[in-house]
Amino acid sequence: MPSRDFSLHGAIDLGARQAAARKQQERRTQGGGGAAPAAGAPGGPYVVDVTDQTFNTEVVERSQSVPVLVDFWAEWCGPCKQLGPILEKLATEAAGKWILAKVDIDANPQLGAYMQQMGVRGIPFVAAVVAGQLLPFLNGAAPEPQVRQAIDQLFDALRKEGILPDAPEGEQPAPGAAAPAADPVFSEAEEALQRGDLDGAKVAFERVLAADPRDGQAKQGLALVELSLRVRSLDPERALQEAAEKPGDVQAQISAADVEMVSGRIDDAFDRLVGAVRRGAGDDRDAARKHLLSLFELLPPDDPRVGKARRGLQSALF
Repeated sequence: MPSRDFSLHGAIDLGARQAAARKQQERRTQGGGGAAPAAGAPGGPYVVDVTDQTFNTEVVERSQSVPVLVDFWAEWCGPCKQLGPILEKLATEAAGKWILAKVDIDANPQLGAYMQQMGVRGIPFVAAVVAGQLLPFLNGAAPEPQVRQAIDQLFDALRKEGILPDAPEGEQPAPGAAAPAADPVFSEAEEALQRGDLDGAKVAFERVLAADPRDGQAKQGLALVELSLRVRSLDPERALQEAAEKPGDVQAQISAADVEMVSGRIDDAFDRLVGAVRRGAGDDRDAARKHLLSLFELLPPDDPRVGKARRGLQSALF
């Protein structure tokens, strides 16, 4: 069945698409190709170089079928040159159980900015992307045995949480396998996203919902685009600082919750808004409640974090 999973961390990438599209056009104008190396790059078939333009395809979409570890590095970074070869060796040993995606943050400023939005201030930094969801993983270099152990512990934890189901032997997806074709009803929205046209994607998702208001995937897609539009104009550090300085300012709490959502700090965002509902009154209380409900649309309704936040909201209201 075609995949229609618009993940939370896809939204993080959406916010960078417009600038990425401009950068790609500049490269074409200058005669550069702008394309990423194939999956059979020098690191082997299980290591791929990723750019601003190819991150969504090579990482987010690919993670629907196989976990991806994303190594953020730079040529001037000494520890990166220690960690990188270790990760490449372990990816080769894993033989397709997971893929290593390498991001040169100097050559790909949008992904470098995206890393900073997650609150990461130094490299090397490694994130894990599984089923479209990004999880901060390693910050800094370490010896091979320690890195190997950390990766094993990561995947064990993901399996226990049900995020990474066990795959039968011999059924590991082939590296570089194409993701399932998108549902045709979402093609207009996807094309808009590829152009970096968030407003166009918003209109397309709204059109889907006008035809079928119960379409949960369209609701999620629309919520993700709206979140991306909101955070695009925010300074993450400033938003969090203002929220800390003004606990009674509901709009400051809403902005900070949006920043936390795109940073993967979902429980923090939900707890922040539940607290705003508990402390607030009148219109402020209602604004915090409505925004929290809108953030629930970003996740599947059976996500345990949504259930926990709903119980917290009920407690705060009653």
